[in-house]
Amino acid sequence: MNKAQLIDEMSSKTGLTKADSKKALEALVETVALVLKKGDRLSLVGFGSFSISERKKRNGRNPQTGKALVIPAKKAVRFKAGSDLIGQLH
Repeated sequence: MNKAQLIDEMSSKTGLTKADSKKALEALVETVALVLKKGDRLSLVGFGSFSISERKKRNGRNPQTGKALVIPAKKAVRFKAGSDLIGQLH
């Protein structure tokens, strides 16, 4: 499913216009990014939680050449699914 399809689905389930559904989705994405940028965690009970994990610098290899290289430290977004979401998948 892509963004346009998600907006269509949100619109049909909520009765909102597609324009309002698009605004709501964009506001959600923007808010999640803002919360994570501040270093906070966002929890949606039953759905899941978003957080930032720190990855340390490590050694690696280029798979094509086999040459050793250093993979720099970075921050990564982590999502952990909630129990209600996991339950709906079974």
